[in-house]
Amino acid sequence: MSARHPRGWRAVVVSGDDGAVHIELTLDCRDPGRLAVFWSAAAGFTVGESLGDRYLTLSRPGLDLTLQRVGEPKTVKNRMHLDLLVADVDAEVARLLALGAARLAGPRHELGQTWFVLADPEGNEFCVARDPSGR
Repeated sequence: MSARHPRGWRAVVVSGDDGAVHIELTLDCRDPGRLAVFWSAAAGFTVGESLGDRYLTLSRPGLDLTLQRVGEPKTVKNRMHLDLLVADVDAEVARLLALGAARLAGPRHELGQTWFVLADPEGNEFCVARDPSGR
């Protein structure tokens, strides 16, 4: 089954009987090209299809992040955010800060987990935490 985004591209695809789900998240931003550089370096996304001047899609296996150009700046806290799960939180936070992220909070500790809240170059919040699976 394939659900289509109103603008025509794939939003979520469930294929076959294996239950595989492909997820696309869309992030509003003022400068998709600038955020593409940050998110491809920050999370290993491959820069993919550009749909006109307004949309730019970044991809990883099983996940697309579409950057959508909007006119207004970010003004309030994200209702949904990305969590980057890593083996070495401190090293990853340092790397992301060097890429242009800003540290908003942390370290925070809860339920045996430690994480930091960062923001990308346009202020979109995301977290960096230890990968509990040990990957």
